[in-house]
Amino acid sequence: MQFHLDQRSGLPMYLQIVQQVKEALRLGLLDIGDQLPTVREVVAELAINPNTVAKAYRELEREGLVDARQGRGTFVSSTLIASSLEHHESLRRALLAWLAEAQRAGLDAESIHALVSRTLREALDRRAA
Repeated sequence: MQFHLDQRSGLPMYLQIVQQVKEALRLGLLDIGDQLPTVREVVAELAINPNTVAKAYRELEREGLVDARQGRGTFVSSTLIASSLEHHESLRRALLAWLAEAQRAGLDAESIHALVSRTLREALDRRAA
């Protein structure tokens, strides 16, 4: 697994790592027993403070998603895969088509993100009501 950090996101780097692990768990890219990159590997790849990576891994452990094994590494101990995983590929293809349409309409990445975020919030609010 490779982590990608966005300095402009406003989200602390450790939370970006946490979110990326959770996303990989939801999409089935990580499974129980898989090992996360070592703190040293992440630090070398991203040139960030080791405490940032350690904090992210501690948060994931606190949430019961990973298990740190002294001298061996950090391993996935739980999954977040939704029962709808079988539908992911068809939904992904539809989303890619929608994204292409949005780009043709002149939306940039930030505008697309804002539109998706707002629409998702509205849909969740309606569902909760």
